[in-house]
Amino acid sequence: MSLLMQYASTMVNMKELSSITDPMILLEKIKDLLVPILLISVINLLFTTILQYYILFNPVSGTSFFASIIKSLKYFIPYLIIMVLLAFAGSIAIVLGVFVLIVGAFFAMLYVVTIYLFILPVMMVEKTNIGATISRTLSLTHKHFWSNIGWVAVFIILMLVISVIFSGLILLPFSGSFLKNILNPDDAGKMVDVASNPVFIILSAIVSAFTLPLMPIFACILYFNGKAGEQEVQPVIQPEPENNRVRVEDLYAKPYSEDHPDNPENKE
Repeated sequence: MSLLMQYASTMVNMKELSSITDPMILLEKIKDLLVPILLISVINLLFTTILQYYILFNPVSGTSFFASIIKSLKYFIPYLIIMVLLAFAGSIAIVLGVFVLIVGAFFAMLYVVTIYLFILPVMMVEKTNIGATISRTLSLTHKHFWSNIGWVAVFIILMLVISVIFSGLILLPFSGSFLKNILNPDDAGKMVDVASNPVFIILSAIVSAFTLPLMPIFACILYFNGKAGEQEVQPVIQPEPENNRVRVEDLYAKPYSEDHPDNPENKE
């Protein structure tokens, strides 16, 4: 899957876009690249669905990867619809976050990513429809909200660090210096020319094969942690023994016997 994604990414020539200064020409070029970008996005979502199913069910039922391809297809269309809705709502949230400066945009991005991570595990484990998946996803996201947001932020930072390190290593055979790739982004940007090189595609695919499963694995951990939070053991209230229960007659004074010294009738 990584190899196919790396090869498909060569369909988009980002270097050509970076050299265009005229906004109108840039928009025309983006329109031409819109179909390849959408196609790559759909393929990526399909691979994500397959991988998430495999990671969820292989450990517990031994589902093979090829069986996961078939069984995960029924979740792909609902997942695609939810992702379109999430992309629309997420774009609005990020734009609104920009008005609260960079911090607001970054928080909105974390919120959208947190929702995204819950979608497939909820749909596959709980067998929910589109509406129930959205509702359930929002419920799990908002339960232990700050904890979820914090873990997602840590995960994204770790993924960025890993991506930077591996990107430098991949470009090493073409530039000859790891530090040059890391410390000089402008020089690293010139390495876009090697994106269609078969060696570069293979190296990128190998790296992706190690990093691609990390997000579905983290999504499983996040989901089952949320489920565990819902199933916290509640204190069991033991019923009181029969002889300790308060009865109606206990609320009233018991009558004295005729020969009782405190009987008011005897005092008269």
